[in-house]
Amino acid sequence: MLETHSLDALGEAVHELERQFAALPECASPEAAGMDAVIGEVAERLGENYPYFHPLYAGQMLKPPHPVARAAYALATWINPNNHALDGGRASTAMEREAVAQIAAMFGWQEHLGHLTGGGTMANLEALWVAGLLQPGKKIVASSQSHYTHERISGVLRLPFAKVASDARGRMDMVALEQMVAAGDIGCVVATLGTTATGSVDPLPEILALRERYGFRVHVDAAYGGYFILADNLGLESRAAFDRIVDADSIVIDPHKHGLQPYGCGCVLFRDPAAGTLYKHDSPATYFSSKALHLGEISLECSRPGASAVALWATMRLLPLVRGGEFAQGLAASRRAALGLHARLAHDARFLTPFAPQLDIVVWALKNGSAERVFQEAACRNLHLALARLPGSFFGRREEQVLCLRSVLMKPEHEQWIDRIWQILDEATNA
Repeated sequence: MLETHSLDALGEAVHELERQFAALPECASPEAAGMDAVIGEVAERLGENYPYFHPLYAGQMLKPPHPVARAAYALATWINPNNHALDGGRASTAMEREAVAQIAAMFGWQEHLGHLTGGGTMANLEALWVAGLLQPGKKIVASSQSHYTHERISGVLRLPFAKVASDARGRMDMVALEQMVAAGDIGCVVATLGTTATGSVDPLPEILALRERYGFRVHVDAAYGGYFILADNLGLESRAAFDRIVDADSIVIDPHKHGLQPYGCGCVLFRDPAAGTLYKHDSPATYFSSKALHLGEISLECSRPGASAVALWATMRLLPLVRGGEFAQGLAASRRAALGLHARLAHDARFLTPFAPQLDIVVWALKNGSAERVFQEAACRNLHLALARLPGSFFGRREEQVLCLRSVLMKPEHEQWIDRIWQILDEATNA
């Protein structure tokens, strides 16, 4: 069922916010005639979606915002702050700075430059833009299993781009990378900590060792996996990679994935605050209300929703980013769910499993039969999975690519639903 208790807290908060502006003279509010009917129609239309909020939705990277994030976001829209310049979002700008500083501290950075963005794509664009300015004309490289956004962004920025081969577990192949960087024309290596398709974690310690020899920048795309730095049940290789994020040059993380936020909330961080000088620009109509730094002065985006910062700040106020805390325990539960589902698949003769989950994403293929048919049969039974095309070598197949099934178990509740998920998957496969 949809959570509704936060509506009571939101109603009280709206009245409290109104009291803080009680000294203002009365002004007419917009007419609300007909609104009830329209909102009812909206609810009816939204019911056409898959049930992303429910544990039986175990397909794509879709996770409901925390109730406190929804309520805080909605409350902020009564003011509708813009976090570009201080006079457009005084309180929400301060909340963004505090929230971003907490994310940076989670990675071990006390000094940093960073801000929220509209999502991981824009955050990665800013990181690669900075890399291109600091290493002009040099190539951006990322693994063949990295997100397609890096190649697209490099094209937008007119930077040369190349893919590095991946190993049998979907991680960047270090032999292939060293052969490429030895040529001396690589400006930035993108290390993905949590690939979109399989949740694979690139071997960051080895990438950093190559940086010491060849002098390229290291950008960590942790849009999906970044928060797993707090989890206490990572494998040894993954743990080693996350522990070295502190040594990267830039980091991207998406609070609108595992950070329990509504969509439209990414974050980019730079280890060296001097990167801010690269953003320097002039505006004849902004930045005059304060001599303090305006977030628009260190962002490529102009207007940005202050509501995103307010929601993120409120969520971390309730669920601090600390190891062993409630938030971290939720991540560990998601990983246990993935390991549990993988174990059942690996012991079933009907399925091929390429490797154990490194985070909370499980992929598998059928030895015989159609993955698409199982996908459809599962959906008919209210279990919603995802499909993906992955290298046949992952599954010991000769085909270049295999259409397989994929499950992103990113809700902590998934751990308690594995029995039910397996029961439906078994029925769908037999069908």
